Amino acid sequence: MRLVLAVAALLLAAPALAQQPRPATCSRDLFQNEAGFRQQQTRLAGVASADQATQCRTFREHVIYLQKARSVFAACQGGAERARNVAEMDSELVNYRALIASRCGGR
Repeated sequence: MRLVLAVAALLLAAPALAQQPRPATCSRDLFQNEAGFRQQQTRLAGVASADQATQCRTFREHVIYLQKARSVFAACQGGAERARNVAEMDSELVNYRALIASRCGGR
Protein backbone atom coordinates (compact mmCIF):
# COMPACT_ATOMS: atom_id res chain seq x y z
CA MET A 1 0.00 0.00 0.00
CA ARG A 2 2.81 2.42 0.85
CA LEU A 3 4.48 1.66 -2.48
CA VAL A 4 1.27 2.45 -4.35
CA LEU A 5 0.92 5.75 -2.50
CA ALA A 6 4.55 6.63 -3.13
CA VAL A 7 4.23 5.92 -6.85
CA ALA A 8 1.00 7.91 -7.02
CA ALA A 9 2.65 10.85 -5.26
CA LEU A 10 5.56 10.77 -7.72
CA LEU A 11 3.21 10.67 -10.69
CA LEU A 12 1.28 13.66 -9.38
CA ALA A 13 4.50 15.55 -8.71
CA ALA A 14 6.08 14.74 -12.10
CA PRO A 15 4.70 17.78 -13.94
CA ALA A 16 5.95 20.08 -11.20
CA LEU A 17 9.35 18.42 -11.27
CA ALA A 18 9.53 18.79 -15.04
CA GLN A 19 8.94 22.54 -14.75
CA GLN A 20 12.36 24.02 -14.22
CA PRO A 21 12.62 27.60 -13.06
CA ARG A 22 13.52 30.00 -15.83
CA PRO A 23 16.67 32.07 -15.46
CA ALA A 24 16.13 35.63 -14.27
CA THR A 25 17.91 36.86 -17.40
CA CYS A 26 15.35 35.42 -19.85
CA SER A 27 13.83 38.75 -20.90
CA ARG A 28 17.25 40.11 -21.73
CA ASP A 29 18.40 36.87 -23.35
CA LEU A 30 15.34 36.65 -25.60
CA PHE A 31 15.77 40.30 -26.59
CA GLN A 32 19.43 39.67 -27.42
CA ASN A 33 18.43 36.59 -29.43
CA GLU A 34 16.15 38.76 -31.57
CA ALA A 35 18.85 41.37 -32.13
CA GLY A 36 21.37 38.62 -32.82
CA PHE A 37 19.17 37.12 -35.53
CA ARG A 38 19.12 40.44 -37.38
CA GLN A 39 22.90 40.74 -37.08
CA GLN A 40 23.41 37.18 -38.29
CA GLN A 41 21.18 37.74 -41.33
CA THR A 42 23.20 40.84 -42.20
CA ARG A 43 26.50 38.99 -41.75
CA LEU A 44 25.37 36.03 -43.86
CA ALA A 45 24.13 38.32 -46.63
CA GLY A 46 27.41 40.24 -46.46
CA VAL A 47 29.53 37.19 -47.24
CA ALA A 48 27.40 35.90 -50.12
CA SER A 49 30.02 36.95 -52.64
CA ALA A 50 33.05 36.65 -50.35
CA ASP A 51 35.84 34.12 -50.74
CA GLN A 52 35.27 30.58 -49.49
CA ALA A 53 37.43 30.96 -46.39
CA THR A 54 35.42 33.99 -45.25
CA GLN A 55 32.13 32.25 -45.96
CA CYS A 56 33.20 29.13 -44.07
CA ARG A 57 34.33 31.14 -41.06
CA THR A 58 31.01 33.01 -41.05
CA PHE A 59 29.04 29.77 -41.37
CA ARG A 60 30.92 28.27 -38.41
CA GLU A 61 30.30 31.39 -36.33
CA HIS A 62 26.63 31.19 -37.29
CA VAL A 63 26.47 27.60 -36.00
CA ILE A 64 27.86 28.79 -32.67
CA TYR A 65 25.22 31.52 -32.59
CA LEU A 66 22.43 29.04 -33.40
CA GLN A 67 23.56 26.76 -30.57
CA LYS A 68 23.42 29.65 -28.10
CA ALA A 69 20.05 30.84 -29.43
CA ARG A 70 18.68 27.30 -29.11
CA SER A 71 19.80 27.19 -25.48
CA VAL A 72 18.03 30.46 -24.74
CA PHE A 73 14.78 29.26 -26.33
CA ALA A 74 15.01 25.95 -24.47
CA ALA A 75 15.59 27.64 -21.12
CA CYS A 76 13.34 30.68 -21.46
CA GLN A 77 10.27 29.59 -23.37
CA GLY A 78 7.59 27.02 -22.81
CA GLY A 79 4.87 25.16 -24.62
CA ALA A 80 4.34 25.35 -28.36
CA GLU A 81 6.51 28.45 -28.75
CA ARG A 82 9.48 26.67 -27.18
CA ALA A 83 8.92 23.55 -29.26
CA ARG A 84 8.65 25.57 -32.48
CA ASN A 85 11.75 27.68 -31.84
CA VAL A 86 13.92 24.80 -30.63
CA ALA A 87 12.87 22.72 -33.66
CA GLU A 88 13.71 25.63 -35.97
CA MET A 89 17.14 26.01 -34.39
CA ASP A 90 17.74 22.24 -34.68
CA SER A 91 16.77 22.35 -38.35
CA GLU A 92 19.04 25.33 -39.05
CA LEU A 93 21.91 23.62 -37.24
CA VAL A 94 21.51 20.54 -39.43
CA ASN A 95 21.40 22.71 -42.56
CA TYR A 96 24.46 24.79 -41.71
CA ARG A 97 26.48 21.78 -40.59
CA ALA A 98 25.67 20.12 -43.92
CA LEU A 99 26.64 23.31 -45.76
CA ILE A 100 29.94 23.45 -43.90
CA ALA A 101 30.61 19.77 -44.63
CA SER A 102 29.95 20.18 -48.34
CA ARG A 103 31.48 23.61 -49.02
CA CYS A 104 34.16 23.86 -46.40
CA GLY A 105 35.53 20.34 -46.43
CA GLY A 106 34.00 19.63 -43.02
CA ARG A 107 36.62 21.88 -41.45
